[in-house]
Amino acid sequence: MKTIGIIGGMSWESSLSYYQQLNLAIKQAKGGLHSAKIHLVSVDFAEIEALQHQGNWAALANKMVDAGLSVQASGADFLLIATNTMHKVAAEVEQALQIPLLHIADATANKLLEDGIKKVGLLGTRFTMEQDFYKGRLEQRGLEVLVPQEKGIETVHQIIYQELCLGNINADSRERYLAEIAELAARGAEAVILGCTEIGLLVQQNHCDLPLYDTTAIHVAAAAAESLAK
Repeated sequence: MKTIGIIGGMSWESSLSYYQQLNLAIKQAKGGLHSAKIHLVSVDFAEIEALQHQGNWAALANKMVDAGLSVQASGADFLLIATNTMHKVAAEVEQALQIPLLHIADATANKLLEDGIKKVGLLGTRFTMEQDFYKGRLEQRGLEVLVPQEKGIETVHQIIYQELCLGNINADSRERYLAEIAELAARGAEAVILGCTEIGLLVQQNHCDLPLYDTTAIHVAAAAAESLAK
């Protein structure tokens, strides 16, 4: 079994989901007392969030590279960045490391294409919804990607940072998210990507008829498969 390296802490609530789901996946696959082999480096999200909103992606790249090198030095066989937004600096991390990075957008695109989805809505941070590092990567695989209108982008973004990253789960915010999902469906989305690792804490499939693709669950499944691959 390969050792899974993780850069986490962005936020720690979503990293907790990664840790739990990875161990459950390995236990289900191997049975008995088996659990995942994980080397985790957890950063201080307050520092990360401040640099994100300052637009200082060079400093963020340095932080992710330093964390990735620490994971690599610990003996991990491959790396996960346990957040969607910080994949903006995935190329810098990949260039600095010798171990492979399992990219969250690639895992998501693979699952969507496997399920025959062609037109998909995307919810996430403003960075993820608006910038090319994520949306463009999906489009390169042949997917048509829809995002909310400007007011919806701001709503989704603010709820992530002001509520979900603080562990606050509010029913009113869920309804606002479901309204954005309904709007994306009305524009032709066949499914919606929950493209922030905290959104799955707020919205689950039982809340919505439209298929939802939780990137945390997808990333975990791909990592578990890689860990168990010969």
